[in-house]
Amino acid sequence: MAVSAAFSALGRVFVCVDARFHVLHASNVIESILGPGAAAASEGRPLSDLLGADLFGPAGTLRLALLAGETREGWRAHVQLGHAEPRLVSLSAAPFQPPSDTPCDPRVAYVVVIRPAEQVSGEDAGALTAVGGLIARSRAMLRVFGLIENLRHTEATVLVTGESGTGKELIARAIHELSSRRAGPFVAVNCGALPGELLEAEVFGHVRGAFTGAVRDREGRFELASDGTIFLDEIGDLPLPLQVKLLRVLQDGSFQRVGESQTRHSRARIIAATNSDLGRAVRERRFREDLYYRLRVVPIEVPPLRNRREDIEPIATAMLTRIGNRRGRDLRFSPDALRTMIRHEWPGNVREMENAIEYAVAVCRGQTILPEDLPEFQTLHGGRADEPYADVVEPKTPASGALDRPDQTASLRRVLDEHQWHRGDVARALGISRTTLWRRLREHGLA
Repeated sequence: MAVSAAFSALGRVFVCVDARFHVLHASNVIESILGPGAAAASEGRPLSDLLGADLFGPAGTLRLALLAGETREGWRAHVQLGHAEPRLVSLSAAPFQPPSDTPCDPRVAYVVVIRPAEQVSGEDAGALTAVGGLIARSRAMLRVFGLIENLRHTEATVLVTGESGTGKELIARAIHELSSRRAGPFVAVNCGALPGELLEAEVFGHVRGAFTGAVRDREGRFELASDGTIFLDEIGDLPLPLQVKLLRVLQDGSFQRVGESQTRHSRARIIAATNSDLGRAVRERRFREDLYYRLRVVPIEVPPLRNRREDIEPIATAMLTRIGNRRGRDLRFSPDALRTMIRHEWPGNVREMENAIEYAVAVCRGQTILPEDLPEFQTLHGGRADEPYADVVEPKTPASGALDRPDQTASLRRVLDEHQWHRGDVARALGISRTTLWRRLREHGLA
């Protein structure tokens, strides 16, 4: 096709997509990105196989935008086909209606133009980037995405830190999906969700009769993740006896099931995450120093949403599209509603934002979400930095000891009083998990 040839001459991949979001045609330039045979291999496949389900799956951000008749330009994402290594590209997508007097394939419903990221010029520096379900344009998050990209060829242990709700598990999944282990399982464990004895059996497995209720042998998460990645969330809550056993796994991959003397081995790659200050925990002898440095081979700190306000609008817009589609509604934000959201401090980060948008979709009567449709945070406090829950979250600099400030204890107590000390309601109000809330209550002497 002439259009495809024209884009090929410019070094762009031209992709024609049908109404089911399956590839009808991909120009041969794609082979310079994904290798010989990629053009033919891509035809007939779902577009999500090439550019990811987060963008083009049934609830994908760009798919929903195209279905709404919208065009998206200059997005950065990873393209992949089969076992080929993922490549960072820039892409634009638009609906397409071929004129009746042209010989275009009438099945073409959408077109996508792709170019390698190394061809992206300086004027695209603020382009939206999508990595593993995360969307950002801020320099802070693009640095995080750059770290993820650089980790493709290594299996180093990674420690992801950041406040609750910033997307630490999505970061871990993105690292896995871009690594050589992407064909293996991604196994997540919440280290703060279970008491120590049950957590040990969950992580390392157990044999029949090891404890009451152990009616059969069971594989642990390390065995299940042996050819993939194990994600240890809330690693700061790991009891000291289990820290010793985890250290051994990190050193030589060996462990034992609960109630068994046989030594087993796991080849799982370990990614850990925490929203607590592990350095402080080490000083207070609540966390082993040797384990801390074993985990912190590659540290990644995810910045809170209030420190990257340029990401608020694209994240909110993508969430609104996804939530609205789930409810069968085509909604958009008014400029005032967006300004309100950008001013808000978001102590619960992206998780709090999702809850706020779910609320707005539920109460909005028209097609435009107005400031009065947003939750109470904006009508009571104008979305400003003095929002009373903002100082309950952990400080930007964990080593500062800000959690001990009396005003933070008072703020947390005020939230508890407002919700009659109902922990589930308080956790939802703060946009954090019940486990994190319990830890903060202990830290502030309110447990």
